Amino acid sequence: MKFTSAQFEAAVHVLTAVLKFDYPADGIVSRHFHEHRELGQNDRAFIANAVFGVLRKKRLLDHLTAGAGVSSARALLLAWLARVQGLNSRELAPVLRRGDDEIVATIKRVSNADLPLAVQAELPDWVVEKLLPHTSETEILELGRGLAVPAPLDLRVNTLRAKRDEVIATLAADHIAATPTPYSPYGLRIEGRPVINRNALFLDGTIEVQDEGSQLLCCLLAPTRHDFVVDFCAGAGGKTLMLGAMMHNHGRLYAFDTSAARLKKLQPRLARSGLSNLRAQVIARESDIRIKRLAGKVNRVLVDAPCSGLGTLRRNPDLKWRQSPQSVAELVQKQTAILRAAAALVKPGGRLVYATCSLLAEENESIVDTFCAADPAFKIIDCDAVFTQQKIALRTGKYLRLTPHQHGTDGFFGAVLTREQ
Repeated sequence: MKFTSAQFEAAVHVLTAVLKFDYPADGIVSRHFHEHRELGQNDRAFIANAVFGVLRKKRLLDHLTAGAGVSSARALLLAWLARVQGLNSRELAPVLRRGDDEIVATIKRVSNADLPLAVQAELPDWVVEKLLPHTSETEILELGRGLAVPAPLDLRVNTLRAKRDEVIATLAADHIAATPTPYSPYGLRIEGRPVINRNALFLDGTIEVQDEGSQLLCCLLAPTRHDFVVDFCAGAGGKTLMLGAMMHNHGRLYAFDTSAARLKKLQPRLARSGLSNLRAQVIARESDIRIKRLAGKVNRVLVDAPCSGLGTLRRNPDLKWRQSPQSVAELVQKQTAILRAAAALVKPGGRLVYATCSLLAEENESIVDTFCAADPAFKIIDCDAVFTQQKIALRTGKYLRLTPHQHGTDGFFGAVLTREQ
């Protein structure tokens, strides 16, 4: 890895702002690039790689720099270059100060075998403590390492526009290598990092960027062309658009969210998609009067609940430092209220899918189990049975549990419920 002292100092400047954890890291990096338009492609690549590289390995780097008696954004970046990127003192010479040689040597001497589990797994202590009752140390280590690797680029083929094989051939003509995702019948995995948002297939709505795990949640809901479907926490609408395509642009599809800004991002995607059966509405809260009017009328409800996001650390490594046990406890209260409100929409014989991109049982199994114990009208359907019906070769048990090291997706949880009366 080659870099200049100016690039190093710029990365330290951005990293210093990111490490305050007041705002998402990607937003801070984007703002810096916007404010410094003179930066070239190599400058931007080094800064982004360095900042996110440090965030992915921050647990290890904190441990190493503390052992070397230093603590700063500059020390973390130096440690990342020396330990993770494997640069030696000669290669680091352009940025070394007096005494840095010994710091680098100390950082390189520490053996991985001597590191605590949480440091090896690149996870905060409190996350490991919450995982341990349900997960072995070996599994935690594999999970942590999977979450520390950047995510691949997954796409979803809009079946209203084209078939997957056709899209693979068209992308190949554009020198973009794509292969079918292992589980989702709608997904493609892309090699490298091509600029997809300028590709003709993206611009005309034939493809959308969507992780395979997110696609599989829609497969659990399995809407038909005759259904009335609600995406209760739609956000920017990635899953909503997939549901509309699965419905062949028939039936009724509502996208609800409490954020007008998030739903606004759906509009250009909707325009590209070719869907005409989708209606997006901003709601004040989960008890909004517009929600209550639909009580007992909906065939399929998707609840992708607000959560800690710990399953998305491949994309958002700063999240593990911006969440806490207190924030998770607050989210659990919100998730409980949202699930209860969304369940009221489901008609007898209808289906509800509760999902998160969290790894924590208290946001996942505990929410569902508590809800079902309080409302016996709802019963859990085995996720394996739903996938078997759709000829999807994925088996995770009663609940959907996806992890990057096992499935190549973000970390997701899903539960399928049906209302029997």
